Parts: sequence; C-alpha cells; structure tokens
Amino acid sequence: MLCLNKLMVKVSSKLNRVKSLSIKTLTLLGFTLVALPLVLALLYSANQVNELSKQGASSIFTVADLINTNQNISNTLMKMERYASQYLVLQDNELKSNYLIEQKKLLATNDHLYQYDDGEIKQLAMQLSKAILQVHQNITSPNIVLSMNENSIVPPSLDALQKQFKRLININEQINTRSREFINLQAQEIKSATTQVSHTLLTSLFIIPLSLLIAGFFIMLITQPLKRLIIKIGLLQQGNFEQSSHSQDESVAGFIEIKEINDALNSMISRLHALELQKSSFIRHISHELKTPLAAIREGTELLYDNSVGSLNSDQQEITKIIRHSTTRLQRLIEELLDFNIVLDSTSLQDKETINLSKIIGQVLNDRTLDIKRKNIRIEKSYADIIIESNAKQLNVIIDNLLSNAIKYSHGNGLIKIRASICNHQLVFSVSDQGEGIKMEQQDKVFDAFYQGTPAKDYNIKSSGLGLTIVKELVMRLNGDVTLISQTTPPSGTTMKILLNNIVSGDNQ
Repeated sequence: MLCLNKLMVKVSSKLNRVKSLSIKTLTLLGFTLVALPLVLALLYSANQVNELSKQGASSIFTVADLINTNQNISNTLMKMERYASQYLVLQDNELKSNYLIEQKKLLATNDHLYQYDDGEIKQLAMQLSKAILQVHQNITSPNIVLSMNENSIVPPSLDALQKQFKRLININEQINTRSREFINLQAQEIKSATTQVSHTLLTSLFIIPLSLLIAGFFIMLITQPLKRLIIKIGLLQQGNFEQSSHSQDESVAGFIEIKEINDALNSMISRLHALELQKSSFIRHISHELKTPLAAIREGTELLYDNSVGSLNSDQQEITKIIRHSTTRLQRLIEELLDFNIVLDSTSLQDKETINLSKIIGQVLNDRTLDIKRKNIRIEKSYADIIIESNAKQLNVIIDNLLSNAIKYSHGNGLIKIRASICNHQLVFSVSDQGEGIKMEQQDKVFDAFYQGTPAKDYNIKSSGLGLTIVKELVMRLNGDVTLISQTTPPSGTTMKILLNNIVSGDNQ
C-alpha cells in the first residue's frame, strides 16, 4: 500500500511537471512521442523488406546460375563421351582435339560449382574433377605392352571408357540431385525470411494502438482544462458571477496559456460582478424613487378624472385622460424595468426551492384579473398539482410576461389556453392565444431587447419591448428553452412554449 501511494505521488508529480509546460511545447512533445514509434517501426520494417528483397534476388540468381551450370555440365559431358568413343574407334586426331576442348570446358564449368556455399556440392565437384582427369589420363596415356619382338601401345577398350563415363554421369546426377535440394533449401530460407518479415510487420501494427493511446492521453491533457473553462464560461453566461474562484482555479489549473486565460476570466468575472451589483442597485433605487412620486401623481389624477374634487370641463377632462394614460404607461414601464432587474440581479437567481406551479399560475391569473375581465377573456387551464424544485421569482416573472402578452394580443371574448405537464424530468409549459398572430419576418426578432412589433389593437399602453427578452433570459438561466409557434392565417394565434430540462419534481397528481 505504501509503495502504491509513493507511485501515485510520483505520477501526480510527473503530471504537474507536464502541465507546467506550454501548449505549444506539449503539442510538440506529444507529436514526437506519437510519431517516433511509428517512424522507428517503419524504418525497421523497410530494412527488413530490403534485406528480404536482396536475399530473394541473390537466391534467384544463384538458382538460375546453378541450373545453367548443371545443364552445361550435362551437355559437355555428352559431347566428351561422343568424341572420346569416336576417337577410340577411328583414332582420328581431330576427334581427340575436340575431346580435349570439351574436357577443358567441363573442368572450367565444374570449377564454377566451388563458388556455391554448399559442402556436398563442392565434394561432388571434386569427385567429378578427379574422374574427368582419370578419363583424360586413360585417353592421352594408353597402356604400353612389352613383347618379345617389340613394344606395342594398347589403347583402352570402349567398354572400359563407357564405364568411366558412366561413373561421370552418375556423379553428375548426384550433383543435379544435390542442386535440387540446395534450391529447395534456398526457397525454404526465403519462405522463412518472408514469414519473419510478415511477423515483424504484424508486430509493428501494435505500435498504432500505443500511438493512439499516447495521442489520446495528450489530447485529454489539453482538452480537460479547456472543457473546465467552457463550463466556467457557461456559468458566467447564465449569470452566475459568484463562482468560487479558488475551486474553479483548482479545476481549471493547467498549462501556462490556460492559467493566463483563467486569470483573465477571473478578473473579468469579478469586474462584471461588481458592475452587475452596481447596476442592480441603481435600478432598484431609481425604480423605488420613481414609484413613490408616481403613486401620488396617479392617485391625484384618478381623483381629478373621477371629478372627486369638482367637475371638469371637456378640455380639462381630456387633459386628465392623457395624464392618466401616461402615468399608467409609466407604471407599466417601471414594472418591466423591475422585472428586467431580476434578470440582471444574479444574486436572486441561484436559490432553488420547492414550488407548487399551479399556485404560481393562480397568483399570476389573480394579478391579471382586471385585464382579463376588461376583455372578457376565457381561460382554459390544463395542468395538475405540479411540484418542482426551481426558482419561484423567475417562474413568476416568466408566466406573468407570457400571460400579459397573450391578454394584450387577444380579441374581446377570446380564449387563452394554459397548459403544463412533466415528462421525462422536463417541464412543458405553454400559453396560447387566438390573436392576429406574429408575421414570419418578425418571429426571429421578438426576443430581441426593446424590439416592438405590430402593436395590439385596442391596447393603448405602449410596451418597452423587454417582456420576451426577459422571458428568454430567465428560461436560459433555468436551463431551458423557449419556442414560438404563430400563424397569421385563420385559425390565427400564437403559442409560447417553455421547456425546462432536468426538473426535480415531487409527487405530481
């Protein structure tokens, strides 16, 4: 166990040393470690193939030369036998000269056999040389017989000569037999060398998975810190400016460039967080400061409009109506500004709590009771008691903005459908109206900040264009998505559909 701990410490130390390198150096190191085994295997295999090629070429030339030598020996031996036999019968010196020429050729060809690396062939070649010289001696130096009257020269008999040549032919056949065996040995050596080279090449293929493992290791070393940076940037995109710098630095710790990017990102997060807090504080302060005098102005205007302090003539009544309308619009803008501040205020968006979604929908409907009654709109509800873990403030703002838009663009005596359900840990929520619908060219722009499309009929309060922007931003921070389905041809209407992923739900009935 102690040895294992020491090994883990050493491995960790080595990894820390590797991570202290720059990405450029690490990439070069990784490429070298991946390419070096492949290059070495390629060079070794090429050398093996080259040696095999040389061996094959040498064996082919050796075999061809040996076959040609054996054929020349056989042909020359046949000519020698013919010339020697004719010379013994005819005693023609020209035949003897031809014999001597063929005998020299045979000796020269036989000497060629000594160059082959085979002891048996060399031994047979030596026997053939001795037999040729013995025949030559018998023909050129015949036996001398002494008689009473005179010395006489007795040439060798034809039968004796044929026996000597039969011995030569027998030796030649042994040479041919051994040559075939030698050729087979050469073929076996080439086959064995080919098998060895094939085995080497197949063994070299195991270097490819090793190289891939090395490449994967270096890719993991490079991409892991980058993935952690992406996660950190994703949290920043969701408005989480309160990421733990210490824990994030430990998880993102990596190479020199990664550390520099992480330090710059931490600095940017701190700066953005400070600006976010200042912005939220300013909006809350200015909204509060605006709402206080606005409440007094609206109350006074209502008293004047209702003739509570005396009758007004028609011109005064018209002016009071304009003031009343403007204060209502100003109050609506301040409310949207406060909703937008919820989006900007990241500190209010992180806490989750157990929420009864139907109660939130009921609360929003209750707040919009006057608007619903004014247009005599019917509400069709399709949802059960849905209990989820989420942010109540965000959901309230999302549902309120969607319902407000549906009311604004609905006709009198219209119908608004509200549906909610949970499927595979995903909350599906939608609000549908029967209004005029949104033109196709405007559908991609409705989520842009301060964009104002075609104004609703019979709706005198001009909006700020922030409602759907707020919805989209809050849905994104809740790890969800919002889609718009609308058509302007009958049956016209618009459906806003919200999908919230990874919802932790309670017992839904």
